[in-house]
Amino acid sequence: MSNNPQLNKNGDLEHLLTTEGLPAPILLNILDTAKSFVGVTERDVKKVPLLRGKSIFNLFFEPSTRTRTTFEIAAKRLSADVVNLNISASSQSKGETLLDTVNNLSAMHADMFVVRHSQSGAAHLIARHARPDIHVINAGDGRHAHPTQGLLDVFTIRHYKRDFRNLRVAIVGDILHSRVARSQIHALTTLGVPEVRVIAPKTLLPSKVERLGVHVYHEMRQGLKDVDVLMMLRLQNERMLNARLPSTEEYFKYYGLTQEKLSLARPDAIVLHPGPMNRGVEIDSAVADGRQSVILPQVTFGIAVRMAVMSILAGN
Repeated sequence: MSNNPQLNKNGDLEHLLTTEGLPAPILLNILDTAKSFVGVTERDVKKVPLLRGKSIFNLFFEPSTRTRTTFEIAAKRLSADVVNLNISASSQSKGETLLDTVNNLSAMHADMFVVRHSQSGAAHLIARHARPDIHVINAGDGRHAHPTQGLLDVFTIRHYKRDFRNLRVAIVGDILHSRVARSQIHALTTLGVPEVRVIAPKTLLPSKVERLGVHVYHEMRQGLKDVDVLMMLRLQNERMLNARLPSTEEYFKYYGLTQEKLSLARPDAIVLHPGPMNRGVEIDSAVADGRQSVILPQVTFGIAVRMAVMSILAGN
């Protein structure tokens, strides 16, 4: 019996709401399943019939082109029927509550909801109140979690580095507002990465961030020494209620990744970025487009990871 709301009574994945608390075998099963789907995206016919006849509803209460598009592509490659709903513009503005919206959509015989919402906990709430046969995937909720992004980053790291057990991973930038950073930290520590570092000014770190099991650095040059993986985060200006930084130029000077700062990491270090990138703010174009960047493969792998999550949920 599991008391994790994401797992069913057999301990199988029922919803994907957060990487926090998911056991390593579940995470590894997603990564291994995704590996089998990477080949599908390279074939002439990019479809497998695993979700034929299933209806997947993309419920985006917060705008996002890239995440919604990759979920849509993933679902279509599994032969599912996809319904995209930009709810921020419709029922919510008419005063309909979140659960009213979900109940109405459930009545349309949805099999899976992919949910993005500006409020932390929205996907958990929907999972708790949706019909028992509907699976929920959290595509980002507030500052809380973005599990498929965290998993595709972890997949990318494993693809290039093979083994998690000897890695130093540095996550740089706006940790405070980043649901991606939280999802990565939980997944990386569960999978046995011995050292996860966060590098950021004090104003962009959550209080008591050390409790997540990370090493904190405020100075980039110290933090990058001998790391194997660098994860650069976008400055989320839309979530900053007050000015936490003097200027973007100042930020780039101290926390932007340049070729010179990258040289402090290991020579074979890889650079990731969950996107969209602010070039010249958190990353220099020479690095973003350089030989150590794996930013575009991340996007490709993201489709395979989302296919994996959907196919596992549909099978449970």
